[in-house]
Amino acid sequence: MCGITGWVDWDADLRDHRPTVRAMTDTLACRGPDAEGVWLSRHAALGHRRLSVIDLGGGAQPFTDGADPGAVLSYNGELYNYRELRKELTALGHVFRTRSDTEVVLRAHLQWGAAAPRRFNGIFAYALWDTRRQELLLVRDHLGIKPLYWHAHRTGVLFGSEPKAVLANPLFRAELDAEGIAELFALPAAPTAGHGIFRGLREVRPGHLVSVGGAATREVRYWSLESRPHTDGPGATRDTVRSLLADSVERQLLSDVPLCALLSGGVDSSAITALAAGARERAGHGKVTTYSVDFPGSSDRAPDAWRTTHDAPYVRAAVEHIGTLHTSVVLPDDDLLDARDAVLRARDRPGWGEMDASLHLLFREVRRRSTVALSGEAADELFGGYPYFHDPAALAADTFPWLHGRTTPAALLRPEVRAEVRPDEYVAEAYRDALAGVPRLAGEQGPDRRVREVFHLALTRWLPPLLDRVDRVSMSVGLEVRVPFCDHRLVEYLWNVPWALKAPGGRSKGLLRDAVRDLLPARVADRPKSGYPSTPAVRYTEVLTARAHELLSDPDAPVFDLVDRAAVRRALADGRPLPSPRTAPNPVGGLDHLVQVDEWLRAYRVSLR
Repeated sequence: MCGITGWVDWDADLRDHRPTVRAMTDTLACRGPDAEGVWLSRHAALGHRRLSVIDLGGGAQPFTDGADPGAVLSYNGELYNYRELRKELTALGHVFRTRSDTEVVLRAHLQWGAAAPRRFNGIFAYALWDTRRQELLLVRDHLGIKPLYWHAHRTGVLFGSEPKAVLANPLFRAELDAEGIAELFALPAAPTAGHGIFRGLREVRPGHLVSVGGAATREVRYWSLESRPHTDGPGATRDTVRSLLADSVERQLLSDVPLCALLSGGVDSSAITALAAGARERAGHGKVTTYSVDFPGSSDRAPDAWRTTHDAPYVRAAVEHIGTLHTSVVLPDDDLLDARDAVLRARDRPGWGEMDASLHLLFREVRRRSTVALSGEAADELFGGYPYFHDPAALAADTFPWLHGRTTPAALLRPEVRAEVRPDEYVAEAYRDALAGVPRLAGEQGPDRRVREVFHLALTRWLPPLLDRVDRVSMSVGLEVRVPFCDHRLVEYLWNVPWALKAPGGRSKGLLRDAVRDLLPARVADRPKSGYPSTPAVRYTEVLTARAHELLSDPDAPVFDLVDRAAVRRALADGRPLPSPRTAPNPVGGLDHLVQVDEWLRAYRVSLR
């Protein structure tokens, strides 16, 4: 996996701006520690940082198709069907000089033009400059697993895998307007597709490409879900899910560097690990290496609606049954506190506090011995595993179901800021827009119609911030995380499977459990949903509380240009938790958000518009 960036300018000669392009590229060094490259022409400049995973000696980027290139590519991703595409392109007369999937992407565009991404199975975000047409294409994978940001300036565009690359160009300034404030405070758990938080910054939306030419800039959707009647019975549905998931896992084992799996002891990650173990055994390879995360004293913590069981007993059961080489990474409290700044720099925005910090520390430990990791992310969105799928009140709510009955950090905005941002209206409009994008099935009514809506909301508004978090935190330590459940073929199939088959007999994720039951111990296959763990330690809360009191005493604390100082002071005095940006119960989530917003405003020198 890699980092990409670049600049198109119709007025300037970018061959004179190598230092700026180099600075933009260098901001992404963590994403690509193995190699770097810059390509310059009069109106286009591409930069690349490489994390070598396939064809370690080839595939250097930016990649061209010859000495007088018709196209230049800066590519971040993995194509899991690149060998099939390579055979097809070879039969069409293309001659390859590397074993890399990068060259397959470039030659696919030379052969099929902007229709090429429709043929891809993988995770990717890339920029392709057509030297003859003088046109830039920015392309992002089907589900938005890999990030890609862009900013249209007066005479062209800037782009990068992360906002920090765009921020390194003097044409872009770190500014926050009313929409950005609403995204940060009112919709952190349901972000608007394509919004980049900073004023004027956009994300290429999942399943879209952006074409930039001298006359116009266009966004084009190349992939979307289609609703149609599901005709398979229960047995055929179960078998198809198993087949698609097994093929996805096997394809994603392709790597020329060490690979592992993340294992929590839940059915999602355990299924991925078991399928990977089986595929490796058939190929004559060794055992799968696995990792889990834990905290001192976590087993003493009482369960709640989000965290129903402790991971460790289920991890042990899965490890013993599957036969993996396992490491449990235990994270002390002080390490979490020390990691907060690294996480802020990784995400370029306020995130999820200690949950991001623990993920960063887990990934850092994994990276010591592996370069690629398989994750069970996205199974709950596909199979309906979250509590809101089973809560009648949440399903009936006229908003995003996971926001039902919850108070967001927008409640803390200063009255004059709130009047400008209008967070309630912003959320309501975002919800209406999200519903308008649901592909309808003719004649579908009642509960089935609503469940389809909720699945679409989960895939397009709930899942993206989770995928972004995993990518940004993992790539901050040079670890590539792959997500087999996000194979678009599996997503397309499950999109039309009725709720009665996904949750047979009312069993949460019953379809998935039945599809992989023969691979797992019964207690793991039937384990109830249990969310990502958070630290139970007192010290973390104490340090954040002290920091919040310091901010209250600081007359120049920038966070209070947005947040009502008196409201925060009252909440702390009463011992009430501040509203959190996360939907999972966490007493320090609101404190984390308050402190991190202040740290972000200072570190990124964000000005308010």
